[in-house]
Amino acid sequence: MSGPDPAVAATRVAVRRVLAAAGPGSAPVLVACSGGADSLALLTATLFEARDAPWRVVGVTVDHGLHDTSAEVATQVVGQMAALGADETASIRVSVEGAGQGLEAAARQARYAVLEELAERYAAGVVLLGHTRDDQAETVLLGLARGSGARSLAGMRREFGVFRRPLLDLTRAQTEQACRAQGIEWWDDPANDDPRFTRSRVRHTVLPLLESELGPGVAATLARTADLLRADVELLDELARSSYSALDGRLAVEALTALAPALRTRVLRLAAVSAGARDAELFLEHVRALDALLTDWHGQGPVDLPGHVRGLRRDGVLVFERA
Repeated sequence: MSGPDPAVAATRVAVRRVLAAAGPGSAPVLVACSGGADSLALLTATLFEARDAPWRVVGVTVDHGLHDTSAEVATQVVGQMAALGADETASIRVSVEGAGQGLEAAARQARYAVLEELAERYAAGVVLLGHTRDDQAETVLLGLARGSGARSLAGMRREFGVFRRPLLDLTRAQTEQACRAQGIEWWDDPANDDPRFTRSRVRHTVLPLLESELGPGVAATLARTADLLRADVELLDELARSSYSALDGRLAVEALTALAPALRTRVLRLAAVSAGARDAELFLEHVRALDALLTDWHGQGPVDLPGHVRGLRRDGVLVFERA
Protein backbone atom coordinates (compact mmCIF):
# COMPACT_ATOMS: atom_id res chain seq x y z
CA MET A 1 0.00 0.00 0.00
CA SER A 2 1.41 3.39 -0.99
CA GLY A 3 2.13 5.94 1.68
CA PRO A 4 0.91 9.54 1.91
CA ASP A 5 1.77 12.19 -0.63
CA PRO A 6 5.38 13.37 -0.07
CA ALA A 7 4.18 16.86 0.87
CA VAL A 8 1.76 15.44 3.43
CA ALA A 9 4.52 13.24 4.84
CA ALA A 10 6.86 16.24 5.08
CA THR A 11 4.38 18.28 7.11
CA ARG A 12 3.78 15.36 9.46
CA VAL A 13 7.48 14.76 10.04
CA ALA A 14 8.04 18.44 10.75
CA VAL A 15 5.24 18.52 13.33
CA ARG A 16 6.35 15.20 14.84
CA ARG A 17 9.79 16.64 15.59
CA VAL A 18 8.34 19.67 17.36
CA LEU A 19 5.89 17.65 19.43
CA ALA A 20 8.64 15.19 20.37
CA ALA A 21 10.83 18.06 21.54
CA ALA A 22 7.94 19.42 23.58
CA GLY A 23 7.88 16.13 25.48
CA PRO A 24 4.98 13.93 26.49
CA GLY A 25 2.12 15.47 28.36
CA SER A 26 -1.57 16.13 28.39
CA ALA A 27 -1.36 19.91 27.83
CA PRO A 28 -3.30 21.07 24.76
CA VAL A 29 -1.53 22.10 21.57
CA LEU A 30 -2.83 25.31 20.00
CA VAL A 31 -2.59 25.64 16.24
CA ALA A 32 -2.96 29.15 14.82
CA CYS A 33 -5.01 28.81 11.64
CA SER A 34 -5.85 31.60 9.22
CA GLY A 35 -7.56 29.32 6.72
CA GLY A 36 -4.61 29.55 4.34
CA ALA A 37 -2.81 26.53 2.93
CA ASP A 38 0.15 26.81 5.31
CA SER A 39 -1.88 26.78 8.51
CA LEU A 40 -4.39 24.17 7.29
CA ALA A 41 -1.54 21.84 6.32
CA LEU A 42 -0.08 22.45 9.78
CA LEU A 43 -3.40 21.71 11.49
CA THR A 44 -4.01 18.45 9.62
CA ALA A 45 -0.45 17.28 10.30
CA THR A 46 -0.86 18.09 14.00
CA LEU A 47 -4.17 16.23 14.17
CA PHE A 48 -2.56 13.19 12.54
CA GLU A 49 0.44 13.19 14.87
CA ALA A 50 -1.75 13.67 17.96
CA ARG A 51 -4.20 10.90 17.08
CA ASP A 52 -2.60 8.35 19.43
CA ALA A 53 -0.99 10.86 21.78
CA PRO A 54 -2.29 12.58 24.90
CA TRP A 55 -2.36 16.02 23.24
CA ARG A 56 -5.66 17.76 22.61
CA VAL A 57 -5.51 19.93 19.51
CA VAL A 58 -7.16 23.34 19.69
CA GLY A 59 -7.52 25.24 16.41
CA VAL A 60 -7.45 29.01 16.85
CA THR A 61 -8.19 31.69 14.28
CA VAL A 62 -7.60 35.39 14.85
CA ASP A 63 -9.86 37.92 13.14
CA HIS A 64 -7.91 41.15 12.65
CA GLY A 65 -10.93 42.97 11.24
CA LEU A 66 -8.88 44.36 8.36
CA HIS A 67 -11.38 43.65 5.59
CA ASP A 68 -15.16 43.64 5.25
CA THR A 69 -15.58 39.86 5.22
CA SER A 70 -13.12 39.07 8.03
CA ALA A 71 -15.84 37.93 10.47
CA GLU A 72 -17.37 35.69 7.81
CA VAL A 73 -13.98 34.17 6.99
CA ALA A 74 -13.29 33.52 10.68
CA THR A 75 -16.61 31.69 11.01
CA GLN A 76 -15.79 29.55 7.97
CA VAL A 77 -12.33 28.73 9.33
CA VAL A 78 -13.82 27.65 12.67
CA GLY A 79 -16.21 25.31 10.86
CA GLN A 80 -13.38 23.93 8.71
CA MET A 81 -11.14 23.29 11.72
CA ALA A 82 -13.96 21.42 13.46
CA ALA A 83 -14.70 19.39 10.32
CA LEU A 84 -11.03 18.40 10.07
CA GLY A 85 -11.20 16.99 13.60
CA ALA A 86 -9.89 19.65 15.98
CA ASP A 87 -10.79 18.75 19.55
CA GLU A 88 -11.79 22.33 20.17
CA THR A 89 -11.88 25.57 18.18
CA ALA A 90 -11.69 29.22 19.08
CA SER A 91 -12.09 32.47 17.19
CA ILE A 92 -11.12 35.82 18.61
CA ARG A 93 -11.24 39.31 17.15
CA VAL A 94 -8.50 41.82 17.87
CA SER A 95 -8.24 45.56 17.39
CA VAL A 96 -5.35 46.62 15.18
CA GLU A 97 -3.95 50.12 15.58
CA GLY A 98 -1.18 50.86 13.10
CA ALA A 99 -0.03 54.18 14.54
CA GLY A 100 3.75 54.37 14.89
CA GLN A 101 4.62 50.96 13.51
CA GLY A 102 2.58 50.20 10.39
CA LEU A 103 -0.48 48.03 9.91
CA GLU A 104 1.38 44.77 9.28
CA ALA A 105 3.51 45.08 12.41
CA ALA A 106 0.51 46.15 14.50
CA ALA A 107 -1.52 43.16 13.30
CA ARG A 108 1.33 40.80 14.09
CA GLN A 109 1.78 42.25 17.55
CA ALA A 110 -1.95 42.01 18.31
CA ARG A 111 -2.07 38.42 17.02
CA TYR A 112 0.82 37.19 19.14
CA ALA A 113 -0.53 38.95 22.22
CA VAL A 114 -3.94 37.28 21.95
CA LEU A 115 -2.40 33.88 21.13
CA GLU A 116 -0.31 34.14 24.29
CA GLU A 117 -3.46 34.94 26.27
CA LEU A 118 -5.26 31.93 24.78
CA ALA A 119 -2.28 29.68 25.49
CA GLU A 120 -2.44 30.72 29.13
CA ARG A 121 -6.20 30.26 29.25
CA TYR A 122 -6.00 26.74 27.80
CA ALA A 123 -2.79 25.92 29.73
CA ALA A 124 -1.30 24.96 26.37
CA GLY A 125 2.20 23.56 26.12
CA VAL A 126 2.93 25.05 22.70
CA VAL A 127 1.35 27.25 20.04
CA LEU A 128 2.16 26.16 16.48
CA LEU A 129 2.55 28.74 13.70
CA GLY A 130 2.43 27.92 9.99
CA HIS A 131 5.30 30.04 8.62
CA THR A 132 7.24 28.42 5.79
CA ARG A 133 10.66 28.79 4.21
CA ASP A 134 9.18 31.31 1.76
CA ASP A 135 7.97 33.45 4.67
CA GLN A 136 11.47 33.26 6.15
CA ALA A 137 13.08 34.40 2.89
CA GLU A 138 10.66 37.33 2.67
CA THR A 139 11.45 38.31 6.26
CA VAL A 140 15.20 38.30 5.59
CA LEU A 141 14.77 40.47 2.49
CA LEU A 142 12.59 42.92 4.42
CA GLY A 143 15.21 43.13 7.16
CA LEU A 144 17.93 43.72 4.58
CA ALA A 145 15.94 46.48 2.89
CA ARG A 146 15.32 48.22 6.21
CA GLY A 147 18.93 48.02 7.34
CA SER A 148 17.71 46.54 10.59
CA GLY A 149 20.88 44.69 11.57
CA ALA A 150 21.70 41.08 12.31
CA ARG A 151 18.59 40.44 14.40
CA SER A 152 16.28 41.12 11.44
CA LEU A 153 18.52 39.30 8.97
CA ALA A 154 18.35 36.27 11.25
CA GLY A 155 14.69 36.08 10.32
CA MET A 156 11.96 34.38 12.31
CA ARG A 157 12.91 32.21 15.25
CA ARG A 158 12.00 28.55 15.13
CA GLU A 159 10.79 28.84 18.71
CA PHE A 160 10.25 31.57 21.27
CA GLY A 161 8.19 31.41 24.43
CA VAL A 162 5.32 29.03 23.77
CA PHE A 163 5.52 29.53 20.00
CA ARG A 164 6.92 26.98 17.54
CA ARG A 165 7.31 27.12 13.75
CA PRO A 166 7.48 23.52 12.50
CA LEU A 167 7.25 24.32 8.78
CA LEU A 168 10.23 26.66 8.37
CA ASP A 169 12.06 24.04 6.29
CA LEU A 170 9.08 23.49 3.98
CA THR A 171 8.02 25.62 1.04
CA ARG A 172 4.66 27.25 0.46
CA ALA A 173 4.26 25.00 -2.58
CA GLN A 174 4.61 21.95 -0.33
CA THR A 175 1.88 23.11 2.02
CA GLU A 176 -0.42 23.81 -0.91
CA GLN A 177 0.28 20.36 -2.31
CA ALA A 178 -0.37 18.82 1.12
CA CYS A 179 -3.79 20.46 1.12
CA ARG A 180 -4.57 19.38 -2.43
CA ALA A 181 -3.54 15.80 -1.69
CA GLN A 182 -5.97 15.72 1.24
CA GLY A 183 -8.80 17.43 -0.61
CA ILE A 184 -8.62 20.55 1.56
CA GLU A 185 -9.66 23.90 0.12
CA TRP A 186 -7.91 26.94 1.50
CA TRP A 187 -8.60 30.66 1.64
CA ASP A 188 -6.26 33.19 0.04
CA ASP A 189 -5.98 36.33 2.13
CA PRO A 190 -6.42 39.32 -0.25
CA ALA A 191 -3.77 41.19 1.77
CA ASN A 192 -1.19 38.72 0.41
CA ASP A 193 -1.81 40.12 -3.08
CA ASP A 194 -2.26 43.76 -2.08
CA PRO A 195 0.67 45.83 -3.44
CA ARG A 196 0.12 48.38 -0.66
CA PHE A 197 1.81 45.95 1.70
CA THR A 198 5.59 45.64 1.46
CA ARG A 199 5.60 41.89 2.10
CA SER A 200 3.17 41.39 -0.80
CA ARG A 201 5.50 43.24 -3.17
CA VAL A 202 8.45 41.19 -1.94
CA ARG A 203 6.48 37.97 -2.48
CA HIS A 204 5.12 38.71 -5.93
CA THR A 205 7.77 40.98 -7.46
CA VAL A 206 11.12 40.98 -5.67
CA LEU A 207 11.65 37.28 -4.97
CA PRO A 208 10.49 36.14 -8.44
CA LEU A 209 12.86 38.70 -9.98
CA LEU A 210 15.76 37.42 -7.88
CA GLU A 211 14.93 33.84 -8.86
CA SER A 212 14.81 34.88 -12.50
CA GLU A 213 18.08 36.83 -12.47
CA LEU A 214 20.14 34.79 -10.01
CA GLY A 215 18.71 31.34 -10.61
CA PRO A 216 16.43 29.08 -8.56
CA GLY A 217 17.09 28.50 -4.89
CA VAL A 218 17.27 32.11 -3.70
CA ALA A 219 14.57 31.57 -1.07
CA ALA A 220 16.36 28.52 0.30
CA THR A 221 19.65 30.42 0.42
CA LEU A 222 18.09 33.34 2.28
CA ALA A 223 16.49 30.97 4.78
CA ARG A 224 19.81 29.19 5.29
CA THR A 225 21.52 32.54 5.88
CA ALA A 226 18.91 33.30 8.54
CA ASP A 227 19.67 30.04 10.33
CA LEU A 228 23.40 30.76 10.33
CA LEU A 229 22.93 34.30 11.62
CA ARG A 230 20.39 33.21 14.21
CA ALA A 231 23.01 31.16 16.07
CA ASP A 232 25.35 34.18 16.18
CA VAL A 233 22.60 36.56 17.26
CA GLU A 234 21.42 34.24 20.03
CA LEU A 235 24.97 33.93 21.38
CA LEU A 236 25.45 37.72 21.38
CA ASP A 237 22.06 38.20 23.03
CA GLU A 238 22.96 35.74 25.77
CA LEU A 239 26.29 37.49 26.39
CA ALA A 240 24.46 40.83 26.48
CA ARG A 241 21.99 39.52 29.07
CA SER A 242 24.90 38.37 31.22
CA SER A 243 26.65 41.73 30.86
CA TYR A 244 23.47 43.62 31.71
CA SER A 245 22.86 41.45 34.76
CA ALA A 246 26.44 42.02 35.94
CA LEU A 247 25.83 45.79 35.93
CA ASP A 248 23.23 45.20 38.66
CA GLY A 249 21.03 48.08 37.54
CA ARG A 250 23.76 50.77 37.59
CA LEU A 251 24.64 51.80 34.03
CA ALA A 252 27.96 53.48 34.69
CA VAL A 253 29.41 55.06 31.56
CA GLU A 254 32.87 53.65 32.29
CA ALA A 255 31.54 50.09 32.58
CA LEU A 256 29.40 50.38 29.43
CA THR A 257 32.16 51.84 27.25
CA ALA A 258 34.42 48.96 28.28
CA LEU A 259 32.07 46.57 26.47
CA ALA A 260 32.54 45.66 22.82
CA PRO A 261 30.17 47.73 20.62
CA ALA A 262 28.12 44.67 19.58
CA LEU A 263 27.48 43.87 23.26
CA ARG A 264 27.08 47.48 24.40
CA THR A 265 24.28 48.29 21.97
CA ARG A 266 22.43 45.13 22.97
CA VAL A 267 22.82 46.02 26.64
CA LEU A 268 21.44 49.49 25.90
CA ARG A 269 18.40 47.95 24.20
CA LEU A 270 17.83 45.64 27.16
CA ALA A 271 18.11 48.55 29.57
CA ALA A 272 15.72 50.70 27.56
CA VAL A 273 13.10 47.96 27.31
CA SER A 274 13.46 47.20 31.02
CA ALA A 275 12.81 50.89 31.71
CA GLY A 276 9.54 50.75 29.76
CA ALA A 277 10.47 51.53 26.16
CA ARG A 278 8.31 49.70 23.61
CA ASP A 279 10.45 46.94 22.13
CA ALA A 280 8.57 46.77 18.81
CA GLU A 281 9.14 50.49 18.20
CA LEU A 282 12.69 50.75 19.54
CA PHE A 283 14.73 51.20 16.38
CA LEU A 284 18.42 51.39 15.53
CA GLU A 285 18.45 55.19 15.61
CA HIS A 286 17.21 55.15 19.21
CA VAL A 287 19.96 52.78 20.31
CA ARG A 288 22.59 54.76 18.42
CA ALA A 289 21.47 57.95 20.12
CA LEU A 290 21.77 56.25 23.51
CA ASP A 291 25.22 54.96 22.56
CA ALA A 292 26.28 58.50 21.61
CA LEU A 293 25.58 59.54 25.21
CA LEU A 294 28.45 57.21 26.10
CA THR A 295 30.87 57.38 23.20
CA ASP A 296 30.27 60.83 21.71
CA TRP A 297 29.39 62.87 24.80
CA HIS A 298 29.32 66.64 24.33
CA GLY A 299 26.57 67.60 26.73
CA GLN A 300 23.62 66.63 24.54
CA GLY A 301 20.15 66.40 26.01
CA PRO A 302 17.93 63.38 26.72
CA VAL A 303 17.09 60.77 24.10
CA ASP A 304 13.32 60.33 23.71
CA LEU A 305 12.27 56.70 23.30
CA PRO A 306 8.95 55.09 22.30
CA GLY A 307 6.82 54.39 25.35
CA HIS A 308 7.21 57.80 27.02
CA VAL A 309 10.70 56.98 28.28
CA ARG A 310 13.90 58.95 27.85
CA GLY A 311 17.53 58.15 28.44
CA LEU A 312 20.06 60.70 29.67
CA ARG A 313 23.56 60.91 31.06
CA ARG A 314 23.84 62.16 34.62
CA ASP A 315 27.00 62.21 36.76
CA GLY A 316 28.74 59.53 34.73
CA VAL A 317 25.73 57.21 34.72
CA LEU A 318 23.14 56.44 32.03
CA VAL A 319 19.68 56.74 33.55
CA PHE A 320 16.15 56.26 32.22
CA GLU A 321 13.11 58.16 33.37
CA ARG A 322 9.51 58.68 32.36
CA ALA A 323 9.10 61.45 29.81
